[in-house]
Amino acid sequence: MGKLDGKTAVVTGATSGLALASAKSFADEGAHVFITGRRKETLDEAVATIGHNVTGVQADSASLADLDRLFELVKREKGAIDVLFASAGHAEAAPLGAITEELFDRIFDLNTRGTLFTVQKALPLLTRGASVLLTGSMSSVKGWPGASVYSASKAALRSFARTWLVELKDRDIRVNVLSPGAIDTPAMEANGPEAKQFYEAMIPRGQMGRSSEIATAALFLASGDSSFVNGIELFVDGGVGQI
Repeated sequence: MGKLDGKTAVVTGATSGLALASAKSFADEGAHVFITGRRKETLDEAVATIGHNVTGVQADSASLADLDRLFELVKREKGAIDVLFASAGHAEAAPLGAITEELFDRIFDLNTRGTLFTVQKALPLLTRGASVLLTGSMSSVKGWPGASVYSASKAALRSFARTWLVELKDRDIRVNVLSPGAIDTPAMEANGPEAKQFYEAMIPRGQMGRSSEIATAALFLASGDSSFVNGIELFVDGGVGQI
């Protein structure tokens, strides 16, 4: 038996990296998983990677119309959601003095506003005892130069979780934040070898995290294994956020 047998999960922004690995883990553990992505080609590739128990939905989590279309499809095909992993996000750097209105809007529209409305629009479908996961970031508790807007957009999710778990307690819905550190993903590779060396120098074990290590933590929070875990921010960052 799988840890999520018979469950329905929704994972946004799951076309690569840690979200894709998490969605695959959910499917392997018995859930039917709906994944979203903005580009059809990468979405189709992600569906093929997962291979079973998966439905791909082309959607932008910053678009409320796309979110409506996503959850209408989930309702029509499955009727309810047991696990919601709001993982769609965007990272972009600019130091104070060079932050533009457009950069601020791009980051907050997806990371913060998009997360809020993903959860709110899913509410009618969430089962009693459902698990809601929000993708935070280790950077929300660190002071990286140039990352103030991104870090703030992720720090807001910690506040969301604290409030929402109280608002949803009568339905036994748990809300937790999963905050990765530096993970060896295609997006990280695109930053070049210098960025990888920079992050690895800060990690006690000297190696970046793997998407599979995030997926293991996501499965824990999604499943009944974490039935008494609510409102936490789980850092999966090799210890960087604590030193």
